[in-house]
Amino acid sequence: MISSAETECDVIVIGGGPAGSSAATLIAQRGYRVELFERDHFPRFHIGESLIPHTYFVLERLGLLEWMKQSHFTRKYSVQFVTEQGKLSAPFHFAEHDPHVSSQTWQVRRSEFDHKLLTNAREHGVSVHEGARVLDVIFEGSRAVGVKVRVGDEPEQEVRARVVIDASGQSSRMIDRLGLRQWDPVLKKAAIWTYWKGAERGPGLDAGATIVLQTKGKAGWFWYIPLHDDIVSVGVVAADEYLFRNRASKEFEAIYFEEVERCPGLQPRIANATRCDIFRAQKEYSYRATQTAGDGWVLIGDAYGFLDPLYSSGVLLALTSASMAADAVCDALAAGDPSEERLRRWEPVYVAGMERMRRLVCEFYDGLNFGRLIRRHPDKKGLVTDVLIGNIFKDDVDELWPLIDELNAEKAAEAAAGKSAVSL
Repeated sequence: MISSAETECDVIVIGGGPAGSSAATLIAQRGYRVELFERDHFPRFHIGESLIPHTYFVLERLGLLEWMKQSHFTRKYSVQFVTEQGKLSAPFHFAEHDPHVSSQTWQVRRSEFDHKLLTNAREHGVSVHEGARVLDVIFEGSRAVGVKVRVGDEPEQEVRARVVIDASGQSSRMIDRLGLRQWDPVLKKAAIWTYWKGAERGPGLDAGATIVLQTKGKAGWFWYIPLHDDIVSVGVVAADEYLFRNRASKEFEAIYFEEVERCPGLQPRIANATRCDIFRAQKEYSYRATQTAGDGWVLIGDAYGFLDPLYSSGVLLALTSASMAADAVCDALAAGDPSEERLRRWEPVYVAGMERMRRLVCEFYDGLNFGRLIRRHPDKKGLVTDVLIGNIFKDDVDELWPLIDELNAEKAAEAAAGKSAVSL
């Protein structure tokens, strides 16, 4: 039961995942009263296990770096790519580009990682309610002023706040209620995944590397994420239509193994491994809201938008949006003005970074040869690595696009010349 003292606060956060717990913690650190409502009871399963280096800086603000360093999570120093023929690229070692302590990151079990973030919020004074279902967001005119919530089997209650932050993930109530969701017209992808015990790992520093493995014909790709306890997360991503079209009657397991057969780079890695979990799937998941905030309300993490798992940007975007939004909320509260104009001040920088990541994701799906790009412009390898480490909230990355456009034009010209030769 929510006590009478908890029915009036400064900020309500809906959702206790990485975005919600982080925003709540950062706001509570500034002395504001925060009520957080989480539908589930933690720990709970969640996909998205691979962190990238620039999550370091928000984890530092949260006071969690020492815990991460002492954890049993797999250390991650690099990322590698495998072609459709099974050829392994040289690893992108993060420290070679950015020799900072942040260049070492982690592969995490989200059940443990998310639980720690939520516990950390409690330890910073956030009032956390698990098993709490937010039934509605209360508006007075265009301004959000609170929520209707039911905790467990208790009666419905109203809780009022100066700002409501929606961090409830892809099932966000606010994004649909306000008609803000826009599905990505290009990234209509889906995924099927499971877990393997005893799968192959790379040598030395690359033992914890995330590996991206293309399937034949580049119809899709597999993620390969080494976790602790000798477990590896392995999932296939492809166009929703391709992965499930004409296969609707098939179980996830059958579709998964059909794609394994199309992936020469993966087959030897799991040949001597044992599957140790069920198959799970997620369909057509890329979308974005048309705005991050309005009068008295803010969207962060997956409640604002989800991009694509290709470059493991999910947790980075969750933590970064939480950090940027938390600062905007605190500034608005300090000024006594939680208006749309103030609460959206972080939006341009954040959206620009998300769009840069999206551009490189789309280029990968369009067949960009990153090796060719780097061989042509070796001085720009650092900018490619910037995207891989999550250093995307800066304008320098935009230097890549004219160079990629040039390569794409050459590829199109070569294809056209090939067609002309065939017709002759």
